[in-house]
Amino acid sequence: MNSQKHLFQLPDDIHYLNCAYMSPLLKSVEDAGIEGLIRKRNPATIRPIDFFEQAKDLKENIAKLIGSKATNIALVPSVSYGMASAINNLPLNNGNKAIALENEFPSGFYTLQNWCKKNNKDLHIIPSPKSKEKRGQNWNQAILEAIDTDTSVIMLSSVHWTDGTKFDLEAIGKKCQENNTFLIVDGTQSVGAAPINVRTCHIDALVCASYKWLFGPYSMGFTYFSERLFEGIPLEESWVNKANAHNFAKLTDYTDEYTSGAGRYNVGETGNFILLPMFNEAIKQLLKWDVKNIEQYAENLTKPLIEFLKDSPYCIEEDEYRSKHLFGISLPENLILEDFLKRLETKKIYVSARGSSIRVSTSVFNTEQDIDTFIHTLKS
Repeated sequence: MNSQKHLFQLPDDIHYLNCAYMSPLLKSVEDAGIEGLIRKRNPATIRPIDFFEQAKDLKENIAKLIGSKATNIALVPSVSYGMASAINNLPLNNGNKAIALENEFPSGFYTLQNWCKKNNKDLHIIPSPKSKEKRGQNWNQAILEAIDTDTSVIMLSSVHWTDGTKFDLEAIGKKCQENNTFLIVDGTQSVGAAPINVRTCHIDALVCASYKWLFGPYSMGFTYFSERLFEGIPLEESWVNKANAHNFAKLTDYTDEYTSGAGRYNVGETGNFILLPMFNEAIKQLLKWDVKNIEQYAENLTKPLIEFLKDSPYCIEEDEYRSKHLFGISLPENLILEDFLKRLETKKIYVSARGSSIRVSTSVFNTEQDIDTFIHTLKS
């Protein structure tokens, strides 16, 4: 796979190593949004079936991406919405302990924390190992050891959002299955950049925002729900999620029956005629590229950077537990983070600061020149 920068609108003179913050828009996704805006000029072109067909097509494409069925997918506006829908429908007679990781992303953490307080569950935080040696391996081992028959749920990111530490979701999912523990995953920082299969990982809920590695618009995302959560109570009672929603003439024939599968969890006004086509266009492009190829591209692209970092005063996670597309770089003690970031900006290099480290995240729009410029700046 070669660089796909020609499919984006990124200026040639910037080095955007910050997809984990927000992805740039594909030209095709931008065009889909503009077409949706233009369509709203004349509402006569918007048919009742359009409230459902676009969402159905999008769900089918998302399902292909994660090894699911379309009926397991709900469309949501944010990670917090998806997390609330999943966590608030966990059974209360399934253990007294909930597990999260240290420095987990706030949207999931706050939701789990509040659920524990409300239901008198013990929230157990697994800290990040202090030692740099075998850090990822030791963290994964601590997670596995913490899951037992008293564990109701574990909530974690597929890769840690601050530094890209990889978590062995298949091993964690297997341990959860053995202990009847629910597994809820925030996939925002890896879905679309690294392969994932919700079935082989035994995931009960996979929540993902669209505006990072899925190349979609802001305020869109999806949640995969396993069959164990199909009978939950949604956050809102949207008419479009009811079983009789397709018949506009009989919407006031009120019913308690929802549409099939995870459809009850869809956000209201799901049939967004601007955001849905944009999101779907992005997912279709990801399927064309194939996520395995995207991950391989990121690995090949950053090889010179990784080799440089290993033989430098900077510090990175060991290979086996470091994501290919996203990783943290710890700075030498003599470098001041704020000054370091200003120096990068003078070279038009864009990364994120997370804690005392910087977070580098590459994708298909990046080029060898981006990496070469970054390495040269690090050396200086």
